[in-house]
Amino acid sequence: MHNIKQVVIAGGGSAGWMTAAALSKLLGEHVNITLVESAQIGTVSVGEATIPQIRQFNQLIGIDENEFLSATSGTFKLGIEFIDWGQIGQQYMHPFGPYGVNLNGIAFHHYWLKSVKNTNPAPILDYCLEGHAAKLNRFDRIVGQTTKGHSTLNYAFHFDAVKYAEFLSTLAIKQGVKHIQGTILQVTIEPSNGHIKDLILDDGQVISGELFIDCTGFKGRLINQALHVGFESWQHWLPCDSAIAIASESLPELKPYTQATAHKAGWQWQIPLQHRIGNGRVFASGFTSAEQQIAQLAAQLPSKAMTEPRQLNWQNGRRLKAWQKNCVAIGLSAGFLEPLESTGLQFIQSAILRLISLFPSCAMAKVDADTYNRYTEQEITAVRDFIICHYKVTKRSDSEFWRYCQHMDVPNTVSERLALFAQNGRLFRENNELFNELSWFSVLHGQGIEPQGYHPLVNSLSDAACEQYMQQIKTMIGQTARSLPMHSEYVARHCRYSKS
Repeated sequence: MHNIKQVVIAGGGSAGWMTAAALSKLLGEHVNITLVESAQIGTVSVGEATIPQIRQFNQLIGIDENEFLSATSGTFKLGIEFIDWGQIGQQYMHPFGPYGVNLNGIAFHHYWLKSVKNTNPAPILDYCLEGHAAKLNRFDRIVGQTTKGHSTLNYAFHFDAVKYAEFLSTLAIKQGVKHIQGTILQVTIEPSNGHIKDLILDDGQVISGELFIDCTGFKGRLINQALHVGFESWQHWLPCDSAIAIASESLPELKPYTQATAHKAGWQWQIPLQHRIGNGRVFASGFTSAEQQIAQLAAQLPSKAMTEPRQLNWQNGRRLKAWQKNCVAIGLSAGFLEPLESTGLQFIQSAILRLISLFPSCAMAKVDADTYNRYTEQEITAVRDFIICHYKVTKRSDSEFWRYCQHMDVPNTVSERLALFAQNGRLFRENNELFNELSWFSVLHGQGIEPQGYHPLVNSLSDAACEQYMQQIKTMIGQTARSLPMHSEYVARHCRYSKS
């Protein structure tokens, strides 16, 4: 039962260096951490959009927010704008903040549904500060004073993922992480128990450890190629399996949100960084060609191209076990979901925190691994269902791709949610899943599901009182949003990008 002293991280990038930075910060005095990465394996810098939980991770490892944003060309993110998803010509926002204020234990959106049926024309975004501010291109961390202290916006970031990994590598190495450059030629397995014993590199070095963390990307050099853990594909529900990325020159106005515009075989992202715009076309290779997507992306860039097109390919799904023997897969090696809701770094973050909570002794108790795997599966499956809904809930029939999505069979967990919401606008968050009721409402309402009714207890408030309540909230949010500084000005003042 002696404690683990040697931890080996295979692979760098965001997954490897996030893991190294966190473990060295929290466990560095008790374990020796070695990170092995190959200079021959390049990374694709396409920009990274995140969700608000990334702030908790950065705080945990002691990152100064302005310093981090300056180093990574970062900007702030208040949500995601979806264009042409439910129907061509329609758009909606998935904001990071709440709609209105819940009343009498009933979610605000039920009062809004009643108000709409009483001919209130105000869109739901008028009742969300984050969403309203985003559309005005305004941002501030602190937006006012409450009885409990300062009120803040709920925000995330856009930043250069490669620069983020470099920033974390500097931090991790200062905290004692040993960094070795080399390519893994062989993984040695202990015959007596099937555990990984050591890694043999191309220069002959032998890297021994007690716990190995696989951050080697899609190929899963340890979890897949050495330990042969199976993979569950979700390609039949999520057919988008490729992307083309091109960076273009920065624009004067920085939008504080990501844009995701649907096209005939997938969707296109736009991520505003300080020094460039990240652009990409996500597509289903079974319905179009890479050549077509390159041409269409090049024709729709918002500014002059800075890079040649780069292609990414993947398979949506998960490893059947993210923890096997003495190996834990983190990042792409554990599974992948297309980047529609910016969950890539969140999966890494939650995996790291889950590992710390269940950090093993050398005995490698099976119950620890089983618990880790169960919660890992629950997390990615819940996000899978959320992303499936973006494709399933559509009225688009203008291409073979959208007709397939509209008519595809979906998991029961998805169809049951859709039926519950369509009846009376009800939404429930299960097992503390990543996306809450507000997120589900944003997408289901935004893509055209109009509930037949609303929560019956809303009728305890008279129509006049309901309208007064709605108007007060709308006025307050509108005034507050308009009082915020412009996002571009705020970034320039607090965290201007430094090339050094």
